[in-house]
Amino acid sequence: MESSTSKGLHILLTLETESEDLLLNSEGFLTFVKNILETKNVEIVGVTNHIFENQSFTSAVCLKESHLCIHTWPEFKQLTFDVFLCNYTQDNTSKVEQIADEVIQYFKAKTIQKHKIYR
Repeated sequence: MESSTSKGLHILLTLETESEDLLLNSEGFLTFVKNILETKNVEIVGVTNHIFENQSFTSAVCLKESHLCIHTWPEFKQLTFDVFLCNYTQDNTSKVEQIADEVIQYFKAKTIQKHKIYR
C-alpha cells in the first residue's frame, strides 16, 4: 500500500544490543525520545514508565499522532520498540522511518525483526 493512501505507518522492531547500560536507563531513553520527537514536531500527550526489579523498563509515549512503546530485556540483550504515526493532517511516513532508525542508532543495535504495517 502506498503511504499516500495509508492511515499511517506502524513499525515494530526487535533489536539486540551490547549496550546493556542503555537497556537499564529509562530516563535516558525518554529524554532521547522527547528530543527527537521535538525535532519532528510530534506532540507528546502522555508518558507512562515502569521500571522492573532488574532495572529493565517498559515505556509508552502517547502522541497526538498515536504512540511509541519500548520494552527492554537486558538478560537477553534485547528490546522491542514500536512506533505508529497516523497521517491525519499530513503524511508522517518518513517521520516513522526516521524515529525507528534513530532508536536503532541510539541503542547501537542490530535489527532482529522489523515489520512495517501500513494501516
